[in-house]
Amino acid sequence: MSHHDERTFVMVKPDGVQRGLIGDIVSRFEQRGLKLVGAKLMQIDEELAHDHYGEHKDKPFFDGLVEFITSGPVFAMVWEGADATRQVRGMMGETDPADSAPGTIRGDFGLDLGHNVIHGSDHEDEGANEREIDLFFDEDELVDYDLSNAVWVYEDAGDH
Repeated sequence: MSHHDERTFVMVKPDGVQRGLIGDIVSRFEQRGLKLVGAKLMQIDEELAHDHYGEHKDKPFFDGLVEFITSGPVFAMVWEGADATRQVRGMMGETDPADSAPGTIRGDFGLDLGHNVIHGSDHEDEGANEREIDLFFDEDELVDYDLSNAVWVYEDAGDH
């Protein structure tokens, strides 16, 4: 990883996969200049769902979260770039699509809080990225490479 890069975990949820939005969502991050370093289509089992949503286990909506996230395949990804987590969160929009600006992923593709298409690591939760990346990916599933257009994305990319 170059000196200004951060990795962040992103997942297209079962509703986004079923609606055929994987390509649109991947395109947005690519066009922004982020680098895809890992991706896989997978079925989340109950155990992984419990690990992923562990912080919510005592909340009344926990069972619904688990049921939904295991209801069909998800597309798990790791993206890399400067301030990647915060950038991705901004592109996703608010948790409730109804509050999300047009132009954000949820503002363009979502209407319902329960079916909000995408998950991204919380930039305010120190360590959320690493925890989620480790839950979903083995180290050898992540690819380290130079993005050939980085010099056009980052002002200082030619300096190192």
